[in-house]
Amino acid sequence: MAQGVEEWYKQMPIITRSYLTAAVVTTVGCSLDIISPYSLYLNPTLVVKQHQYWRLFTNFLYFRKMDLDFMFHMFFLARYCKLLEENSFRGKTADFLYMLLFGATVLTGIVLIGGMIPYLSASFAKIIFLSNSLTFMMVYVWSKQNPHIHMSFLGLFTFTAAYLPWVLLGFSVLVGASPWVDLLGMIAGHAYYFLSEVYPRMTNRRPLKTPAFLKALFADEPVVVALPENVRFAAAPFDQIHQD
Repeated sequence: MAQGVEEWYKQMPIITRSYLTAAVVTTVGCSLDIISPYSLYLNPTLVVKQHQYWRLFTNFLYFRKMDLDFMFHMFFLARYCKLLEENSFRGKTADFLYMLLFGATVLTGIVLIGGMIPYLSASFAKIIFLSNSLTFMMVYVWSKQNPHIHMSFLGLFTFTAAYLPWVLLGFSVLVGASPWVDLLGMIAGHAYYFLSEVYPRMTNRRPLKTPAFLKALFADEPVVVALPENVRFAAAPFDQIHQD
């Protein structure tokens, strides 16, 4: 079994494997008191005044306590991050990383702006870790790109993937969790989907372009399409062969 887990881990694409590893190591480190969560959470004052810029990234790595909720989010992180990177972003690792950076930026911006709104500031002040929201963003983007896939929720009922974010949001509310975390992920996911899929079809313009320095970090992998064994190609015309 250990060999099977090792093989499963090694077969993960690079971004999924790196993010999952960082999330598990960070959360386990906090559970063992090796790392303090107080040095990881998002605090705009500490970021700006004390230049603790790492908080802009580390708040996406900590998934709270190692309980059933942690396992739940690790499953969704491993599954939907991998599905996106292996399918929609196959051979486009830089574009996938840019999607995550875009989502992280949008989520951070929403929390910072929301903290300035009088009647909402108290709710946003409680959101100091955005790891769950970023995971939910990936679920939302995958559901928009694969809307017709049939799914089942705990064997109770079936639905298409287009409704997956709403089903998970409803489940979070039923178990007493705050809906804000999931809603933020849906907002960030919809912003990315609109700017990368809908808006270019409407205007023939692409506002989201992966920066060149990210492209330089990852060489695009060629996408190999396997053909059935019984496919035969017709021979080229005789005059075309001897054209020269």
